[in-house]
Amino acid sequence: MIASAPRAGFSGAQGSIPSRGFLQMPTFATTDLCDAHEDRLTSGELRVLHPAFRPFGRRARFAGAIATVRCFEDNSMVRAALETAGEGRVLVVDGGGSLRCALLGGNLAKLAYDNGWAGVIVNGCVRDVAEINDCDIGVRALAAHPRRSDKRGGGSRDLGVEIGGVRVAPGDWCYADDDGILISDIPLHRS
Repeated sequence: MIASAPRAGFSGAQGSIPSRGFLQMPTFATTDLCDAHEDRLTSGELRVLHPAFRPFGRRARFAGAIATVRCFEDNSMVRAALETAGEGRVLVVDGGGSLRCALLGGNLAKLAYDNGWAGVIVNGCVRDVAEINDCDIGVRALAAHPRRSDKRGGGSRDLGVEIGGVRVAPGDWCYADDDGILISDIPLHRS
């Protein structure tokens, strides 16, 4: 386990909690990004995921280039993706919005942290919430569910997905904070 302070005491500001260098993010606010890029919102180059996602993990704010997984009630491809070097990316998991089992748990959250992923967004459920909240990683999911997923080896990686009518493609950029989740065709910040 990663030693941590309770989530309630975590401000979300970068540098509040010591972390690995590759997970350091520039300071941003999704509200400011929306205001500064209204033209991109209108054109569809900047998109907002529906507000049903709940926050988990110690990182209240995270950003990075996107990698994708599409699966349904089988997290085999989620594990396979998180076993690779994250290099500060965000894994977007399109689990079809299933609320019948979890696609990410404490072990996979720790694996994501250990391999340098900035965050994981799950269009589905997570479990082992206390363990996820001990990880210095950002996680968003629709809900928590105690049941684990199947492990049949199903799913696909690195393909475009659609979540709630919002297109998400590998190489797009994700920005997430307490106000919401943005998907952008291009990076919106300067390192």
